[in-house]
Amino acid sequence: MRWLAVMLLSMTMAAEAHGQVAKAAFGKMPDGTAVDVYTLKSDAVEAKITNYGARIVSIRTADKSGKVADVVLGYDTLAAYLAESKTYFGAVVGRYGNRIGNGKFTLDGKTYQLPLNNNGNSLHGGDVGFDQHVWTAKEVAGGVEMTLVSKDGDQGYPGTLTAHVRYTLHHNALRIDYSMSTDKDTVVNLTNHSYFNLGGVGSGTILHDEIMIAADKYTPTNSGLIPTGELAPVEGTSMDFRKATAIGKRINDNFEQLKMAGGYDQNWVLRGANGEIKTAARVHDPVSGRVMTVTTTEPGVQFYTGNFLDGSFKGPGGVVYAKNTGLCLETQHYPDSPNHPNFPSAELKPGQTRHSMTTFTFSVEK
Repeated sequence: MRWLAVMLLSMTMAAEAHGQVAKAAFGKMPDGTAVDVYTLKSDAVEAKITNYGARIVSIRTADKSGKVADVVLGYDTLAAYLAESKTYFGAVVGRYGNRIGNGKFTLDGKTYQLPLNNNGNSLHGGDVGFDQHVWTAKEVAGGVEMTLVSKDGDQGYPGTLTAHVRYTLHHNALRIDYSMSTDKDTVVNLTNHSYFNLGGVGSGTILHDEIMIAADKYTPTNSGLIPTGELAPVEGTSMDFRKATAIGKRINDNFEQLKMAGGYDQNWVLRGANGEIKTAARVHDPVSGRVMTVTTTEPGVQFYTGNFLDGSFKGPGGVVYAKNTGLCLETQHYPDSPNHPNFPSAELKPGQTRHSMTTFTFSVEK
């Protein structure tokens, strides 16, 4: 019987390392549609995912002293998410994450007009983006897969797009796999819009965190935060994070890009080929000791320092989400790519399936 005990123990350890999944009710939409939340648990991390916006609700992991805290800004009720749609907390944004200048792009000789929901531009898919939809969810090994069908003409975009987003937990890593297909030529750029605070939600700002971004260039923007088309070197500028640097060290520099955005809110051009797994960034909170490493197959990452959080949004227990209390690392195709032929193409054609992957791995540095 000893062999049986050993086998059961090894199976249990494998399950704990690769994640257990539990489903619970999270609330109902105004039309009565039920929304659920899925709890993914491993031996190192607990993540909660809801099918409203296919979003990350929370990620709980230990600091250097073993104290567990939530490191993702969010809400503990569906009603709170429905009450505001400005922050995109934890959501999968699309059909085109980030900005498209003037809400226009031309594809196959036809110009498409999108909703203008951000200073004359289109942001994160328009007025009703993927973050505001209830996705169809199914449990998979170690995680949950979300599916959304966006019909031809949805928010002005051509083609019926089918998107699958799969979250799986492997020991200390939360992996996101994206899969997209269409029945008509279209453009697509999906990303996750979680705000991280490695000190734990409510611990203050992220300005003391040290970040490394594996990029030698970035895409400068105009005052509307739309890329100019240039791929500019980070060397000698406030955008140089090739070596780990405290976020707050240069955030108030007299540097035009920072002044226009009120902090960091730009896209970095990652080293390595599009589709190749590579390190995008590494964040270290010297107080808690928590470390987050981001790897991706995407060509870029938007580093955003929560510049527009203004204290009007409150999380569980009344925690105030003020400016710079969370940071985003949105792995992506570059903003406004449909209008810049020199950027990696965001086009998707019938018969193609685009896959991309991003992993958030958590550890501690003592």
